[in-house]
Amino acid sequence: MSPTAVTPQKDAFSSSTLQAPGASADHGAIATIRRGLSLTPEALRGIWITLLLAVIATAGKIVVPIAVQRVIDHGIIAPPEPDMAIIAGTTGLAALVLLVTAASNVLMNRRLFRTAETALATLRERAFRHIHDLSLLTQGTEQRGALVSRVTSDVDTVSQFMSFGGIMLVVMSLQLLLATVVMAVFSWPLALVVWIVYIPMFVLMGFLQKRIRARYQKVRTAVGGMLGAVSESLVGAATLRAYGITGRAHDDNAERITEVRDRQFSVLRPMSGSFVLAEAFDGISTAVVIVVGIYLGTGVLGFGEGMVTAGQLVAFVFLVSLFSQPVRMGAEMLSEAQNAVAGWRRVLGVLDTPADVSDPAGGMDPQTGRRFPPRDDARELPDGGLSLVVRDLRYRYPTGPEVLHGIDVELAAGSHTAIVGETGSGKTTFAKLLTRMMDPSAGQVLIGDVPVDRVPFASLRRRVVMVPQDGFLFDTTVAGNLRYGRPEASDRQMREAIVELGLQDWLDGLPRGLDTRVGQRGEALSAGERQLVSLARAYLADPDVIVLDEATSAVDPAADVRLQHAIEGLARGRTTVTIAHRLSTAERADQILVLDRGHLVERGTHAELVALPEGIYAGLHGSWVAHRQER
Repeated sequence: MSPTAVTPQKDAFSSSTLQAPGASADHGAIATIRRGLSLTPEALRGIWITLLLAVIATAGKIVVPIAVQRVIDHGIIAPPEPDMAIIAGTTGLAALVLLVTAASNVLMNRRLFRTAETALATLRERAFRHIHDLSLLTQGTEQRGALVSRVTSDVDTVSQFMSFGGIMLVVMSLQLLLATVVMAVFSWPLALVVWIVYIPMFVLMGFLQKRIRARYQKVRTAVGGMLGAVSESLVGAATLRAYGITGRAHDDNAERITEVRDRQFSVLRPMSGSFVLAEAFDGISTAVVIVVGIYLGTGVLGFGEGMVTAGQLVAFVFLVSLFSQPVRMGAEMLSEAQNAVAGWRRVLGVLDTPADVSDPAGGMDPQTGRRFPPRDDARELPDGGLSLVVRDLRYRYPTGPEVLHGIDVELAAGSHTAIVGETGSGKTTFAKLLTRMMDPSAGQVLIGDVPVDRVPFASLRRRVVMVPQDGFLFDTTVAGNLRYGRPEASDRQMREAIVELGLQDWLDGLPRGLDTRVGQRGEALSAGERQLVSLARAYLADPDVIVLDEATSAVDPAADVRLQHAIEGLARGRTTVTIAHRLSTAERADQILVLDRGHLVERGTHAELVALPEGIYAGLHGSWVAHRQER
């Protein structure tokens, strides 16, 4: 088999990156809330019952100033002596109304909490599921911690608003309206005075809210950056200690934390200004009402004596308090709403990122929440052994040049193919395209004569398995990690798989056998042991195609021998593609493909390629042999 070279051709390619907050078409706060609610219909379920309870809870607050006016004017001042029947009847009725109001308030809050948490659980699940629908390349455009923050802390800000702030804005608006109506009934001139006093404050509040909204967006971004940096430093703790740069990591994290603090402080300034405004205008309006009310009651202003009774004036003081309470709380709720909108935008930024590797079997549209049907050309993989065919395969990363250039190759069913090449030659990218972890910019991959982009994920992941070079393990037991390959596997089946791979002695050496905990990312095991668990997991999954990405690249010679035996057992009877860092794996392969700077430059057996004069594989193999002899 002779060396092969492919002439590169140019093509266009674009890949998704995570949408920045506010990058969707709807930039306004109202549009963002409307869009967010459309994605969580549970939030609006039974909303009319909740609103009815809110109306009752709000209307009940008006009973106090009305009762005060009636008791003073009709129970104390009007009759020759206090009318205890009016006083008792009015206060008793007011107490009953307040009890109903309190009960309505409790029921309203219970409904709000349940509804909000149910809706936001749906939002979290949808965002989390969509993140896994994105390609590995798209996921890599943002730090993992920052990505997690979009599904956790950003959703929490929405939760706080929906379970309290949202309905409180409605309640406060109703309270403002009812207080205005009752004030107008008692004395329209005094009601007008109150509104004239508050209009300048509403204008100033609108200005402050714009500043709060912009600054909260920066707060959410800073929180995401902080979580990403902290997560990265924790995952890389061993490297930081090994190089003695924990102080640098602490400084970086401290800088991120300081940035969050400063961003929060920047919100505090306009927010505290809104609180001061509300308190100031509350006091001013109360003073103005008392002064004008006295003048209206005595006729000094020329409107005629008695336009405001003593009871109405006292009731007005209560009404002004009811009027100013929504203004004060509204400032706080609006600030909370701005924070929630900022969080909502970051979550929507995830959902607005198109799934560049979509399931042909259909799924859920993250932007509408509706399921979309399977593709008409979706096809299951055929039974039996599976061949691999690659036609003019090309790949370009979004911000860089083309890294794979028109690769054409056929791998027979049941064959073992090794991929070799210098670092950066495109080996891992090629492996990810074979298993559809990413989609090519041009060209095609066929598995069992079926284009890989037409194979439903359920069929593809069941029949094609990739073992990555890092041997990632989950923080559970060895058995728990093996069951990721086959969830229903029994302990007996797992032990049989271990024995068939020749790993029984290794399993017997573990403290608790299958029940040994592996720690976070498998850090309780050595690098070789992590790869052994990964290989056993793949074996237990029983795929027809197995892709091994440099599975022996980071282990010692003794572990390498054990891994090679396990790989041989795993590859037996399966179509196997091995990205070989150590050329002992390539020597055993049926076919070797040599990549150089994204080009397929050589192909053949070990004997054929070693015999090629000036061949790349011959040079790599010679260097590898010399290195082994030196050791």
